[in-house]
Amino acid sequence: MSSPGRRELQRLRSGPDDEDLAGLPFLVRVTFDAEDASRTIANVRTVLSLVLPRLDAWPEFAAWLSLLPSWFVDRCASDPDGWSLSAWLDCFDPEGGGPDRGWWWWDAGTEGPDRGWIQVETDGWPFGSGSLAWLIQAGGARGLAYGL
Repeated sequence: MSSPGRRELQRLRSGPDDEDLAGLPFLVRVTFDAEDASRTIANVRTVLSLVLPRLDAWPEFAAWLSLLPSWFVDRCASDPDGWSLSAWLDCFDPEGGGPDRGWWWWDAGTEGPDRGWIQVETDGWPFGSGSLAWLIQAGGARGLAYGL
């Protein structure tokens, strides 16, 4: 896995450290409401923890159907206003023709049982946030708001 991918996976698992903060990243915070904000964050982390380690050896689409949690696969298939699984995965595919996702996991937390936030590193504002918004919504969030 590439070094930036390793750093992102490390932040996903344990949050940013001093090495991350030394680079003065451009951060965007997405706040959201949810029935259970902690569960929503855990759901998002689960999906990313399965995708990020595979950036160097990207599986065929059919493999993702068994690699990803069924709730995410089902949500992608059943929500007409959401993203299809293949479109969402294209944002991560290092060799695919999909768009660059434009964001990288930074940190997350809650402001109460039904309010949470996810912070991402970006190259600037605005950024390609569609795949991020869909992941958070699929994980159980509603009412997303972006702030710098």
